[in-house]
Amino acid sequence: MSVLVPIGDFSRMTHLSVKALRFYHDQGLLEPARIDPSSGYRFYDTGQVPVAQVIRRFRDLDMPLDQVRAVLTAPDVETRTKEIIAHLTAMESKLAELQMSVSSLRALLETPAVRPEVEFRSIPATRALAVRGMVTVQQAWAWGTDVFGEIYGRIEQAGLTPAGPGGALFPAGFFELHEAELTAFVPVDGPVADGGRAEVVTIPGVEAAVMLHSGSPADSDQTYGALGTIVAERAIGIEGPIREYFLVPFTEPDLSRHRTEICWPVFQTA
Repeated sequence: MSVLVPIGDFSRMTHLSVKALRFYHDQGLLEPARIDPSSGYRFYDTGQVPVAQVIRRFRDLDMPLDQVRAVLTAPDVETRTKEIIAHLTAMESKLAELQMSVSSLRALLETPAVRPEVEFRSIPATRALAVRGMVTVQQAWAWGTDVFGEIYGRIEQAGLTPAGPGGALFPAGFFELHEAELTAFVPVDGPVADGGRAEVVTIPGVEAAVMLHSGSPADSDQTYGALGTIVAERAIGIEGPIREYFLVPFTEPDLSRHRTEICWPVFQTA
């Protein structure tokens, strides 16, 4: 039997505020069972309580309204599950980024500043399998994980092994505008068939000041700061993308194991 309750009672039953219920009504997520034509007062069916509770939990997990709508209107269990898993995956990625930021801040506050050693190196041009893409700072980690997985997969399919550590080119716009075309690459010696986003390119050589960053990429700004300071003090910096070489593959999930060489372009190597 259908039982209607006023919006205030429905709010108490679902722990959704009246303001939230009105908003979800306006967005077409949870429409009242009846609206009084004279007063405009909203009434809800008690059978709508489970739907309201589901919406509240999804919103507690910061699920976007469009995705909540997609879950609620999914034609089958498989589609609904796919939408939920997609959001949980995004949440896990955000949680990992938050954990990196917390660890980075703690290390910055608790660890005495030590300037790492710098090496001046002439890096030769390299034949590599690469993927290019417009990427924002916020997208960089997920993008890198995705494209390096594709690149290493293509190399393995070709029956080859990487000819050196993978790397990436970061143009100035990535740091200044927080968006730029990045190039992720892995050196190769043998033939690799065309396919997917990856293509064989030549990564140009460069004279570079090189500093090793150990640990989470979230802390790399400290190494960038130390390296940039040395380059500025010697007035040897030139235009060109900064490059990173991942001595431990970028896809390694244990961030504490990461070892990254940061290479700042300079006009001399000594």
